[in-house]
Amino acid sequence: MKLWEEETPGYESAEERFEPYMKPYLLERNNPGGAVIVLPGGGYQGRADHEGEPVALWLNSIGLSAFVVQYRVAPYRHPYPLLDAQRAIRLVRHHAQEWSIDPERIGILGFSAGGHLAAWASNDHDSGDPEALDPVERQSSRPNASILCYPVISFNEFSHEGSVHNLLGEHPSEAMRRTLSMQHAVKPGTPPAFLWHTSDDGAVPVENSLLYAGALSKHQIPFELHVFPHGRHGLGLAEEEPDASRWTELCEGWLRSIGFMAQAAVTGR
Repeated sequence: MKLWEEETPGYESAEERFEPYMKPYLLERNNPGGAVIVLPGGGYQGRADHEGEPVALWLNSIGLSAFVVQYRVAPYRHPYPLLDAQRAIRLVRHHAQEWSIDPERIGILGFSAGGHLAAWASNDHDSGDPEALDPVERQSSRPNASILCYPVISFNEFSHEGSVHNLLGEHPSEAMRRTLSMQHAVKPGTPPAFLWHTSDDGAVPVENSLLYAGALSKHQIPFELHVFPHGRHGLGLAEEEPDASRWTELCEGWLRSIGFMAQAAVTGR
């Protein structure tokens, strides 16, 4: 489903035009339950398939509805990926009753640059515009939890320069680099987070997750962080890495611990 039924903001800003959309993976439930919006990684240049549908199906298997978002990437630049992520959150919240979703249990999950986008949406959100003509825009864009998988966090030291350039252009200012470094964006309204990384990630250094965890700790926001000793960047569900593959089980436990999981029986649809 398209994120915007009418006019997509910024649609004309790139020659290679792309209409952002999301694919729902809904569950039938007796009572409203949680949902997670999935943002695949790809350095703000693409969106990795193995970080999309397989992750949504895993979320379904633990009792959560899921939505895989095909957000805009280069040649679209800042702020359009954020607008897409915010719109996805508002859209799920707007349809919460119809889709049997608890509007206070909407999480966001991202990998690599998608993890940066998930962190960005977790820190740059609003309560909605009550005067908006579009009823979707009246909804809050704040996620209730974030799951950050080997995320890009810093746009300064330890940065993934490909993500920086694809989002901000070839010569971003130091001010923009700092603004988009999510360890500096954490604030009291930032939702709790689950993070995982591998210590030998050769593309996005583990310091990215450590910096974000430190910022969460500073602001007394609950988080859980797991650093596994080995594993290449871009593992997704990490099924080929026995140690890192435990992240899904650990994440499920964390979601239960914060009261995110529904107790009712569910079936897919």
